[in-house]
Amino acid sequence: MAARLNYIELPVGDTAGSKAFFEKAFGWSLTAFGPDYAATVGGGAGGADIGLNGDPAQATAAPLAAIEVDDLEATLAAVEAAGGTITLPIFSFPGGRRFHFREPSGNELAVYVNEAG
Repeated sequence: MAARLNYIELPVGDTAGSKAFFEKAFGWSLTAFGPDYAATVGGGAGGADIGLNGDPAQATAAPLAAIEVDDLEATLAAVEAAGGTITLPIFSFPGGRRFHFREPSGNELAVYVNEAG
């Protein structure tokens, strides 16, 4: 698989309220992963997925684009070699592992590998 952008994580102040909004406005079904996180699963937002992060300690300041890859460690090395700055080292989350980085202009992105099966 080539690297593909297919997930956007939004920082939200009210996870339940934002979840209800997206379900009502767009007909998406979001799964709650605890009180502070909800997401569509399996391309539920028109082919991509959207996550709502309401945890102030973990949410980014701006929407976080996520890139899916096959080899997380190789991609981490490539990001560093290209001049990216790692902001969060590899960590596990429900369904896989990911890391965050800033590209040279300062935008933060995530790279993940899907290990849900």
